[in-house]
Amino acid sequence: MKIAVFSDIHSNLPALKAVLQDIENHQPDEMVCLGDLVGYAPFPNEVISIISSLNIPVIMGNYDQGVGNDLDDCGCAYKTDEERTLGAISIEWTKKMTTSENKIYLRNLLPRYQLTYGSFQLLFVHGSPRRINEYLFPDRSDKNLLHVMSKESADLLVCGHTHRPFSRKVQDIWFINDGSVGRPKDGDWRAGWVLLNIEENQTPKIDFMRCEYDLDSLKKIYPNSGLPQKFLYDLLSTESL
Repeated sequence: MKIAVFSDIHSNLPALKAVLQDIENHQPDEMVCLGDLVGYAPFPNEVISIISSLNIPVIMGNYDQGVGNDLDDCGCAYKTDEERTLGAISIEWTKKMTTSENKIYLRNLLPRYQLTYGSFQLLFVHGSPRRINEYLFPDRSDKNLLHVMSKESADLLVCGHTHRPFSRKVQDIWFINDGSVGRPKDGDWRAGWVLLNIEENQTPKIDFMRCEYDLDSLKKIYPNSGLPQKFLYDLLSTESL
């Protein structure tokens, strides 16, 4: 069984289109979206329109929760005053631009998604099984990761939220982060997703995929969008790496 997983699109329409085309080329049996459809980039309604048309499981991300419920906080862990200021601009802009119909859609996304294939039990969440905005970074200790899963029966946890792809097996549990479609934070600007190949009695095959896409449409619209140019620069600064 091949499962394509993607998340953290953050309103980056050209990145989403590139990922969906790449996924189509690989012909998976199932697709799952781990949320954070909106925020930071200029295309929240267009992204929601595409995702809602796919008829796939879509999990609520913390940014979806904030925008869908018109909250003042996106649940993001900003580390500096500058990040907090820019983040406040982003969520206010996104709430203003997202239609009422699309906010209803965001409010009704799934809290989690579970899938059983043979002896494998897969759990899909945005942040962690415990909290929508918990960051499971790759440097978490084995003990801590096992504690996160102490009340769960799944042997594969697939999450997003950190925008940093990784896979790790701790005892009998696989921990997999799919990265980010629209706002990677691992030094590679290309849109990311993960392809899982699950076969009974076999070690899961985990392929982290990256897609180039045309940044020109973002370059053209950001200056007049009302969003901070810093969000565009974050992508452009790693374009040549």
